[in-house]
Amino acid sequence: MSALSDYAELKVLDHTLGTTAWSMPATVYLGLSVASMGDDASGTELSGSGYARQSISFASASSGSASTDATVTFPTATGSWGSVGYWSLWDASSGGNMLMHGAFTTAKTVGNGDILRVNSGDLTITAA
Repeated sequence: MSALSDYAELKVLDHTLGTTAWSMPATVYLGLSVASMGDDASGTELSGSGYARQSISFASASSGSASTDATVTFPTATGSWGSVGYWSLWDASSGGNMLMHGAFTTAKTVGNGDILRVNSGDLTITAA
């Protein structure tokens, strides 16, 4: 399941109602966490131990959903990242605005020397 952030909800509403145009991000970045992020971007994204957000791309939406169209590979962990079970999408490689967040189907424990990959098609966003 995924949810739009409070930031994105307001931008979509303004854009759809013709109040203020919202330009799409030049690049979307995938962030990881061991606990769910809040709609207000509260929560704790991973940090340290070689972690960095990675760019992510999606195929055009069809039938109410869009899936990743390329594999995302994170840097080799230089320490434990813990049990990574949650993702978030951002408009910047650090800082920036959270666009949406959700949970992976299965958490993955990432230890020192591990490389986490999200394969093409493995992350699907559904509009409900």
